[in-house]
Amino acid sequence: MMNHKATILHILLLTLFVSAVMGREAAPAKGKHQVRKESFGQTGDGRPVDLFTLTNSKGLEIRAINYGGIIVSLRVPDKSGNLGDIVLGYDKVDGYLQNPTYFGAIVGRYANRIAHATFTLDGVKYTLAKNDGPNSLHGGLNGFNKQLWEAKEFKNGKGVGVGFSYLSKDGEEGYPGNLKVKVIYTLTDDNQLIVDYEATTDKATPLNLSQHTYFNLAGEGNGDILGHHLLLNADRFTPVDKTLIPTGELRAVQGTPTDFSKPTTIGARINNDYEQLVLGHGYDHNWVINRKDNSLTRAAMVHEPTSGRVLEVLTTEPGLQFYSGNFLDGTITGKNGHVYKQRYGFCLETQHFPDSPNHPDFPSTILRPGKTFHSQTVFKFSTE
Repeated sequence: MMNHKATILHILLLTLFVSAVMGREAAPAKGKHQVRKESFGQTGDGRPVDLFTLTNSKGLEIRAINYGGIIVSLRVPDKSGNLGDIVLGYDKVDGYLQNPTYFGAIVGRYANRIAHATFTLDGVKYTLAKNDGPNSLHGGLNGFNKQLWEAKEFKNGKGVGVGFSYLSKDGEEGYPGNLKVKVIYTLTDDNQLIVDYEATTDKATPLNLSQHTYFNLAGEGNGDILGHHLLLNADRFTPVDKTLIPTGELRAVQGTPTDFSKPTTIGARINNDYEQLVLGHGYDHNWVINRKDNSLTRAAMVHEPTSGRVLEVLTTEPGLQFYSGNFLDGTITGKNGHVYKQRYGFCLETQHFPDSPNHPDFPSTILRPGKTFHSQTVFKFSTE
């Protein structure tokens, strides 16, 4: 029979053994991509909001919620291998229920602006909500960014992901047709976030979907983005009027502050007195992507020299809205108590051109019954 000291030692060793085994079981499998689901609170009317965490074999992590399809965090390694969150947002769901800046959200039914909140389709005039001066912006008062999407996590040969689906009913926010939308986020093991958009409708309707994440490759809340080096694969852009609606012109970027055909810091010319920068309070314009066909094409590349992080954006879309966070004004407190001041984040929104339903010369955004809309954008992360 064991004496008292031996019994205590035996119990202690057994406890340590059990703890070690349980710890191994609870820890994520190293080198394996993973997806997990948990609660992130609830909407104002009490519906549950789910959080999906996607992790690849290299440790890159994306967290997204089914409210607005919002990407709430994106942890990416820097040149030293240290992970850091590079997207602006909020710690809790409450911030996203308001979210006037569209942090991280899927935007639609029509991303960007529609002039005077009206358009005519097949001889019928449609009136939308005005939520941006005289215009309609990002789908109106209750666009896709404010909807609770059905969501399902998955694993496949490409990696891990979450698929979001939503039925936008006929007449919602003034748009015609029952529109079935799917947006799929896939995280691959080569540090790519693939965003696939798909939609069908039972009536002809304008459709323009995008993803509205604000990036800061130095880390969210870690100063402004003016020192980031930006390359845009675009020789032309769509200049705007005083309400930021395209004039219809496709203007050459050469010789203007909108020329990012070679890597240039975002802040190099942002305060120039060029009319378009004055109107937008900085960059808030659509660039016409150089492309030969509708295949996946590089639209942009951004490098942040201190962290060494690089973001490359590829898309099947014809346009890219580059927004330099001009209207962030220090009134928003985001994650970790960080105050988001002017130009603390930038957006690269792949899209069709703004106000296309009112510009017949722009690439068409009209989806008709019997057709399936499909678009893909890839956000690729690396370091140098």
